[in-house]
Amino acid sequence: MLKENWISKIGYNYQFNTNECEACGGHCCSGQSGYIYVDEAEIKKLVDFLGVDIQYFYKKYLIKNGYKFSLIEIQKEDHFNCVFFNEETKKCQVYDVRPNQCKTFPFWDYFKTNIKELQEECPAIKVNYEV
Repeated sequence: MLKENWISKIGYNYQFNTNECEACGGHCCSGQSGYIYVDEAEIKKLVDFLGVDIQYFYKKYLIKNGYKFSLIEIQKEDHFNCVFFNEETKKCQVYDVRPNQCKTFPFWDYFKTNIKELQEECPAIKVNYEV
């Protein structure tokens, strides 16, 4: 049995159990449409990891939103998946070089005031713990 691995962050009224990621099926990588922003350094890491030409990467995996780039999403019948989410294995195909936005989930400012939404998306959340 795995030891519980709770992570907390100052300013957030919840903890996150990293051991629960396997059980959830990738809810943070699929669901409603949204943006997964990447900067130049993250793009470079992804390009190197995938072993593809940078121009190919921009055309195949990115969309531009204003002045930012976001990973594309794959539309399914009733939800969207990150382009790098493998729906069969329920895992990220680029986990080792995933963008910072993915690394920092679930500790996003948005969820400070939307904890119920976070709990619906992520079963690994424990709210109102004692610090």
